[in-house]
Amino acid sequence: MNGFTFMKFTLLKKDRDCAARLGLLETGHGQIQTPIFMPVATHGAMKPLTPAQIQETGAQIILSNTYHLHLQPGEGLVKKAGGLHRFMAWDKPILTDSGGFQVFSLPKKRITDDGVFFRHENTGEEIYLDPARAIAIQQELGSDIMMAFDECIPYPCEKAYAEQSTRKTIRWLKECKKAWSSSNQALFGIVQGSVFEELRVMCAREMTKLDLPGYAIGGVSVGEGLELLKKVVGWTAPHLPEDKPRYLMGVGLPEDILESVERGMDMFDCVIPTRYARSATLFTRRGRIRVSNKNYRRDFYPVDPSCGCYTCRNFSRAYLHHLFAANEVLSAVLSAIHNVQFYLTMMAEVRQAIADNRFMAFKQAFLADYLGSAPAEPSRKRSQPKR
Repeated sequence: MNGFTFMKFTLLKKDRDCAARLGLLETGHGQIQTPIFMPVATHGAMKPLTPAQIQETGAQIILSNTYHLHLQPGEGLVKKAGGLHRFMAWDKPILTDSGGFQVFSLPKKRITDDGVFFRHENTGEEIYLDPARAIAIQQELGSDIMMAFDECIPYPCEKAYAEQSTRKTIRWLKECKKAWSSSNQALFGIVQGSVFEELRVMCAREMTKLDLPGYAIGGVSVGEGLELLKKVVGWTAPHLPEDKPRYLMGVGLPEDILESVERGMDMFDCVIPTRYARSATLFTRRGRIRVSNKNYRRDFYPVDPSCGCYTCRNFSRAYLHHLFAANEVLSAVLSAIHNVQFYLTMMAEVRQAIADNRFMAFKQAFLADYLGSAPAEPSRKRSQPKR
């Protein structure tokens, strides 16, 4: 496909002191103000929230996963239901990951020059994905933004392997573009290259020649740590078009997001807010807390007194402690509402700071409060989300 008409990105402003950007992404299912965080609904559902609860947090776009929806319920059934938006009762934009992350995360896969053979984790059935198939599935799902099929490179890896894999991802992107035939869906390429600057720059330059609607940086948050993450984004973002949205895949923690906004990234996703919520870990402006700890048993303050989410308006830390102790499903629901809204409120403040040319001051103040408290719970080790 040589063009697209339904998606438009407008770069509204750049912060005067760094590469942080304010933008507007317009799709067939609504507008997205960037920078933005995208909550993850892997199977077409966000654990453990309803679409109405997700919308109340201020979510503008969510992410679902091509591989997992292909396995269950199957893209044909979703298409018959009227597409993923209607199937899951979500009328705002949806981005679908291609299955490239599963090339990294799932065991018992076999990577070839043309595609990847997976083993179904329950039945042992062999599942094959290649670029054309990944695009065909996403077109039947009907997402607003489709991701190209790529190989997410593990960390650490040898440079020779990283170069071979990166060139394969570039070739696969060209095949994805050939298979792209839906005029109301956008295709984003994914820049790989592991932690090697020349590979990242080469990949970005080759992919931008294809003039796609948007570009992502993949292969981060796979164990490389924050300092290498900052380097990878710093190397890559300047080689992506200014007039196209830039998506950093699988990131992550608030500090990771803020550092990446500073370097010019627009879109982020991760399962961390909802995954941490299910283990009683909640985000506050003073750092993370684990409300299942016994010191919260008689704590009648909201999770975060500065938060206006449904949970903080109505319930105390003591109540959440009780819910987790009693193994009530509501514990995960209320915690997820708070965590998702924490992220989206942070992103709204990021956008306002960029508009006011004070992003660097905002980042410094936010991180001083957030990281200056007691050690984070759980430890600083990054998760590797199963998207």
